[in-house]
Amino acid sequence: MRIALCVALGAALGAPARLWVSHAVGRRERPAWVATLIVNVVGSFILGLALGSGITQTWAAMVGVGFCGAFTTFSTLALELWSGFSEKRAAWTLAYAGGSLALGCTAAYLGLALMR
Repeated sequence: MRIALCVALGAALGAPARLWVSHAVGRRERPAWVATLIVNVVGSFILGLALGSGITQTWAAMVGVGFCGAFTTFSTLALELWSGFSEKRAAWTLAYAGGSLALGCTAAYLGLALMR
């Protein structure tokens, strides 16, 4: 029960943080995919920091599953990729998919490395 409450608390903080980033990026007339990329890379970095710090299972549930789970967005990334392929922009879509994956993994690795 305690773990579930921690996940819920983390999600209650992560979801509004994601909304804030989306609005902050959107005010600058940038494409929507920029906000998705930012939250996914930042969320990967936060997850790397958290897991690299040796936090307890309870904190890992709150930060990793709750906050990062609500802050990052795989579903929006998938929709953006689907739209890119549907609009016949395969080269851009593949670059975006590969770049997102590479940046997210790099960010997670850097977060882990900083905490070790």
